Amino acid sequence: MTTDTTSKRPWIRPIAIAFGTLFLLAALVAGAGYWHMKKFATTPMDRNGQERLFTIRSGESLTGISQHLVQEGFIKDVTLFKILVRYQGLSKKLQAGEYALSPAMAPKALLTTLTKGRVKLYRLTIPEGLNLWETAMLVERAGFGTRENFITLARDPKLAATLEIGADDLEGYLFPETYLFARNTSHQEIIRKMVQRFRAVYTPQWQERTREMGFTRHQIVTLASIIEKETGTGSERPLIASVFHNRLKRRMRLESDPTVIYGIPNFNGNITRKDLRKITPYNTYRIKGLPKGPIASPGKDSLEAALFPARTDFLFFVSKKDSTHKFSTNLQDHNKAVRRYQLGH
Repeated sequence: MTTDTTSKRPWIRPIAIAFGTLFLLAALVAGAGYWHMKKFATTPMDRNGQERLFTIRSGESLTGISQHLVQEGFIKDVTLFKILVRYQGLSKKLQAGEYALSPAMAPKALLTTLTKGRVKLYRLTIPEGLNLWETAMLVERAGFGTRENFITLARDPKLAATLEIGADDLEGYLFPETYLFARNTSHQEIIRKMVQRFRAVYTPQWQERTREMGFTRHQIVTLASIIEKETGTGSERPLIASVFHNRLKRRMRLESDPTVIYGIPNFNGNITRKDLRKITPYNTYRIKGLPKGPIASPGKDSLEAALFPARTDFLFFVSKKDSTHKFSTNLQDHNKAVRRYQLGH
């Protein structure tokens, strides 16, 4: 025989119904909240919105970032975005920097960009053959700080020692290349990337070749920088390299105009006899052997030419004024070439 407890306790059924109703309502609210959050996370503010820059400042709070996103028209609700960030456990992963965002991106996509550090990158192109001052000017023009600060760092012996260059400054080691940097990249980081690229190009095989030739790496970079500045047509690099190697073997002065120019402060574009006679650590008309150091940043081809010169007996070359040169094995032929191509005789 069973006992109907509800008949003895009539208050149980209303309570059960109330709890059931509350549970259902809670489930409906939770479901509605989930649907609302999902819709917020996957719906862009403006599917036709244009890309714009958005910056997260160093140390900026989640609330500040969320408010900023609303003000800039990328999202519509501060609270929902904060809930989305915290639900995904990303509140501490928002990274400072400059980002290219669009209102056409859903909040979830925006959050991925901001937490993956996908900052906007700016192009910095350094051509072959630029010296330190010219490189610093391009760095400044690209929007990466002042040339003065860049030069100061690049000439800092302590930084050069840290980067294990084997020289007192970084002239010649700021490898010519096209780089991509975030806007807030420091000069020190830019310099490190340039030197890192130089190290990647100057392979262990090249290091071994350098030792076999009886040179130091610094000497090869110095020679390559002269080859870079003397070369008008790329195919002539090994020939020009052969001239300088032949002169070094014979203990002849290199007599390279670009080295003279490098040693003249505020050069005005015209080399004078006085300039050629002036003794500087770079004037190869007056000093024997290589100058004190590189006069520019050589590219890969000039470094390779310095390491693998053509096999010739050439000791002289003169510009033919068409980006190529006339090469000679003796002074008599060289003087004839000078009269023909430079003096028009």
